[in-house]
Amino acid sequence: MPERVARPLGYPSRMTLPANPPGVVQRAIERIRDGHGERTEDRIAEETPIAMLYNGVSFAVMMTTPADLGDFALGFSLSEGLIESPAQLLAIERSDLLEGIQLAMTVAPEAAAARLDGRRERLLPGRGSCGICGTRDLEDAIRQPSPVVAETSFRASALEQALAALSQHQPMNAATGAVHAAAWADLDGRIILAREDVGRHNALDKLIGAMARAGIAPDAGMLLLTSRASYEMVTKAASAGIGLMAAISAPTALAIELARSAGICLIGFARPHGYNIYAHPERIRAD
Repeated sequence: MPERVARPLGYPSRMTLPANPPGVVQRAIERIRDGHGERTEDRIAEETPIAMLYNGVSFAVMMTTPADLGDFALGFSLSEGLIESPAQLLAIERSDLLEGIQLAMTVAPEAAAARLDGRRERLLPGRGSCGICGTRDLEDAIRQPSPVVAETSFRASALEQALAALSQHQPMNAATGAVHAAAWADLDGRIILAREDVGRHNALDKLIGAMARAGIAPDAGMLLLTSRASYEMVTKAASAGIGLMAAISAPTALAIELARSAGICLIGFARPHGYNIYAHPERIRAD
C-alpha cells in the first residue's frame, strides 16, 4: 500500500464535490485531521434575510434558507393566520436585493394580511432559530390553536417506517449537517413531501405550503420533524389541521399542553424502534 502523504496548508484539494442542492454553497476551508491540514472546499447551508411584505406593508424579516420560497410564502401566510386559504394569496413577487430577498405578496381584500398596520405589526427580525421573533405583544406570542377536528389513528409500524426513511429525504442536511427538515408521510408510512431550512419553523412553513399546493389532506398522514417540538411548532401544525407530530428531539411543557388541547398526537425522541408519546396516545395503534 502506498504511503499516505498529507497535503500541506495552501495546497488545493483535487476532490470534486457533487452538484449542490438549492440552498447550499461551497466555501474554501482549511481542514485539520490528525495534525495535518489541507485546503479544500466544504458545502455550507445558506442563511438569507427574507423580507415579507403584504400589499406593500412590511410584516417580518425571517432568516431563511433561500430554497422553496414559494412554499415558504404560502405556508408562512397560512400558519401565521394572515390568509385563510391558498386562494387568498393572489401573487408573489420576488426581488433579489443586496441585503437579501424580498417577497412582496398580494392578498385578497378579505384576508387578514390586507388589514395589517405597518406601524404596529411584526416588524422585528425573525432569526433562524426563532419562531416568534418580532412579535410585540404577549397575546400574539402565545396563540391558542383551534382544535384539530380529525381523529385519525395511526399504525405504529407506519410511523416507524417513515422515521427510518426520513434521512433519505434530507439532501441539504446530508451536504451540510446544518439544516432541519419537516416531512409528510401518508398513513402507510411513505414520505410524500419534505422541506429543509436552517430554521425548524421555516422548514415546517415550507412543508405546509407545499402540502397546500399539492392539495394534500392534513389529516391523512403524519408530520415528522428533525428538531425539538416547541409550542410554535404545535401551533403551526394545528393551524394546518395536522393530527400527529413526531419530533426526533424533546417537546417543551407548553407544547405538550397545547397538543393535548388541540387534539394532536405529540411524539418526542422519535426513532424507528422507539419513541415517547406525550399527548393522545390513543391515536397510535398496534398492528
